Amino acid sequence: MGAVSFSGVLFRQFVDDDLGCASYLIGDPSKGEAMLVDPAYAIEQYLEAADDAGVRIVRVLETHTHADHVSGHGRFALEHGVPTAVHPLAEPEFPFEPLQDGEELTAGSLAVRVIHTPGHRPEHCAFVVDDRLVLTGDSLFIGDAARPDLAIEARAGAEGLFHSLQRLAHLPDAYEVYPGHVAGSLCGASMSPAHSSTIGDEKRTNAKLEYGDAQAFINAAASLSTPRPPTTARVVALNKGPFIGAPARLEHLDEPGDGTILDVRPAEMFAAGHVRGAFNVPVSGSSFATRAGFVLDPEERIVIHASGEGEAAEAAQGLRAVGFLELAGYVTAAQATEKLAPMGLEELERLLEQGEVQVLDVREKSERDEGYIPGSLHIPFRLLRECGADGMGTEKPIVTICESGMRASIAASVLTAAGVDARPVLHGGVNDWPGGTVSFRRCGST
Repeated sequence: MGAVSFSGVLFRQFVDDDLGCASYLIGDPSKGEAMLVDPAYAIEQYLEAADDAGVRIVRVLETHTHADHVSGHGRFALEHGVPTAVHPLAEPEFPFEPLQDGEELTAGSLAVRVIHTPGHRPEHCAFVVDDRLVLTGDSLFIGDAARPDLAIEARAGAEGLFHSLQRLAHLPDAYEVYPGHVAGSLCGASMSPAHSSTIGDEKRTNAKLEYGDAQAFINAAASLSTPRPPTTARVVALNKGPFIGAPARLEHLDEPGDGTILDVRPAEMFAAGHVRGAFNVPVSGSSFATRAGFVLDPEERIVIHASGEGEAAEAAQGLRAVGFLELAGYVTAAQATEKLAPMGLEELERLLEQGEVQVLDVREKSERDEGYIPGSLHIPFRLLRECGADGMGTEKPIVTICESGMRASIAASVLTAAGVDARPVLHGGVNDWPGGTVSFRRCGST
């Protein structure tokens, strides 16, 4: 949680490092009132911060209907009677206060001005706080701009986004910029890890603000290739739909029973022993919730296999954040009789030279283009559960490899669950390959 000191103003930034999402608590401590912008489903952090600051949250502001995380606005409404404000183009199915371009909202003496900034979604709004900073949501990021293809056709979204960015760029250079996402989110491709900037700095350094021609911006923005999470439609439906209350208690189970087992323990522990058919997405790794979303089906019975209660709770919070609200429970002791044999790069090089293994590169296309092991197959890890072993021979063991080992472990677990003899490279990846690699440049790339 980040804090910024303004005279007489409460301002707190909360960042979910796993999803790359940011939310904000803003208010007037002297009057005991505050507003919350883009809350996560886990609202306890905001209640604690508001209590510490001596303020009452009087309104939730949504920049837009989020596609990457379940909002906490329903919990605030049902548990605390706090209204939600959003632009009417969101067409929500819950009671709401309509936001309008140019409207001014207050919490005590703190003024918040609404700027309608469509592009990422038609209803998107940014909020100017106290005439000194702007909460840009999913429009202007630090070093990047939002993707325009999640709600409407990409080119139409890009056209709206271009004009919205122009409006934001005309704000005073001294205004501080606090975005709705930081590096780690799939809502932009080149976001900075920085959590804030200024309008002036973004005009000097952000390539998305350098376009003076709308058509050139549209051509560039509409051609992005960032993967679209399969949870997107479900999360949007949840956030547009009736209010969602607090989650049910996560139950400890003696046995996993039928269903899908998500093993969230570290990859080494999974390799040493796991339940047959389990998928391994370590909660300790980066982008846990997003990666789990590429592997799981929200309609299936999901049981978490964790090292302990704390690890299970952390995994459950991440899964619920991306729409997996109904979890069957968790186990810490299970029949973990299946083993996986990780492979080092030197062993892989030797076995590959002898023709005894098949290498499967599970990175994204853009990463593979930078360099890959000759003769290796390519299927991004996120597609493996759907396609299984299609397109690859299984007469030899499959060795999965990525950049650092995390996605290779996920991929190997998915293949193993499908009955394929798979082994991951857990430490190191293609960039550490001791042999030669091949790069690939696609038409139109620079």
